[in-house]
Amino acid sequence: GQPLGPRRLSLKPVPRLPNMEAFLREALVKVKKQARGCLAPELCFQAVQAATERPFAEGVRRERELFGMLLTSGQAQALQYAFFAERAVHRWATPSGASWSSAAPQPVRRAAVIGLGTMGQGIVTSLVKANIPVVALEQDLEYLNKGRKAVMLLLEREAMKMEGGAQTLDFHNPARLQFTVDFDLMRDVDLVIEAVFENMALKKEIFYKLSKICKPGALLCTNTSALNIDEIASATSRPQQVIGTHFFSPAHVMRLLEIIYGRHTSPAAIATAMHLAKALKKVGVVVGNCFGFVGNRMMFPYVQQAVFILEEGSRPEAVDQVLEDFGFKIGPFRMSDLAGLDVGWRSRKDQGLTGPSLPAGTPARQRHGQRYSPLPDLLCEQGRFGQKTGKGWYQYEKAGGRTATPDPWVHNFLSQYRDTHGIKSRFIDQEEILERCLFSLINEGFAILSEGIASGPEHLD
Repeated sequence: GQPLGPRRLSLKPVPRLPNMEAFLREALVKVKKQARGCLAPELCFQAVQAATERPFAEGVRRERELFGMLLTSGQAQALQYAFFAERAVHRWATPSGASWSSAAPQPVRRAAVIGLGTMGQGIVTSLVKANIPVVALEQDLEYLNKGRKAVMLLLEREAMKMEGGAQTLDFHNPARLQFTVDFDLMRDVDLVIEAVFENMALKKEIFYKLSKICKPGALLCTNTSALNIDEIASATSRPQQVIGTHFFSPAHVMRLLEIIYGRHTSPAAIATAMHLAKALKKVGVVVGNCFGFVGNRMMFPYVQQAVFILEEGSRPEAVDQVLEDFGFKIGPFRMSDLAGLDVGWRSRKDQGLTGPSLPAGTPARQRHGQRYSPLPDLLCEQGRFGQKTGKGWYQYEKAGGRTATPDPWVHNFLSQYRDTHGIKSRFIDQEEILERCLFSLINEGFAILSEGIASGPEHLD
């Protein structure tokens, strides 16, 4: 029977916490670290801060001001562009006239993955998370057991992240996930993803076997990062069923999936690979077949410029800092250490750019009349492959460690290298680092567009 007091929340004072200032300081540090270079999260923080310090009407006014700043910012435009670009790439087309509107995907009820290295482990994890039963194949029991352990560890971590705990991922059930060394188990799968290391002869041998064993309609996918899809397909009796599905490392985390069609790849095969990308919650982008496709082809000149900048006087941590401050999640040298320097080294050896097949008398810093830096090759010769060995462009707390620390050994190695080659060291400022790395990346993008390897700028972006 009592009259109601004021009910409007906006008229009530905001309760004060005893340690408000310290709490807000800590929160800001966290926001800045998690959303490095992003405007919106910091301005959200400022809006909440205003709500704790001012009356309601003033707090709302401040929030409106902050919103206005974001609305007209370059970041907002870029994010809107990225949002629509991600959706535009679902509508794919090839120069031969195949397109998303006319091609129908085949159902994928059961898949197989060949090779349980870093890439294979991530791909198996992605398939299990998408509820697609998987057969995982390795060459012998030792590799199989090593791969199985790693996959189980990844799946356990993923199950912890998912709501409802491990019950939601039924990965202990052999009907959902089976490990084997027996190629014959490939007979009844709808799709195989080969994820062995980058060696053409090995990939062709596997695809020859697959075209003998797999059922006629099975899609044969290769997770190559640069090799020629047509040459891999030539080892099979069904090149129309061969397609590139290039995952990015770590494969169960990264959202991009490059889908590469060869000369003979059927529209249904492309549609099936795109459908798979969607099932794995990835962004599938259909691109043409050339060395490095789109992602890696654009990375080559970008990383190459970064290495040239080291030759001329900079350090890995200085270059990474500039690119990370600009907005990249990870700089070129930390990225190389994460991916493994040996991957590029193996590829350069196969191309005859370094190693035993390099003709005697080749100048150290030139290949085919172009500038070349042997720095990454020299690091690999020292057994420095990045995080996996605990040493690369940086040093890590242990093999497999994640925390990159600048390495005095590398600084010393760089100055000796400059002395050997008579390079006078100079200071290279932020602007030069940014422009040299980014313009190389952008110009390669234009070259890819003009060759018709990508069908539109959104596909590159």
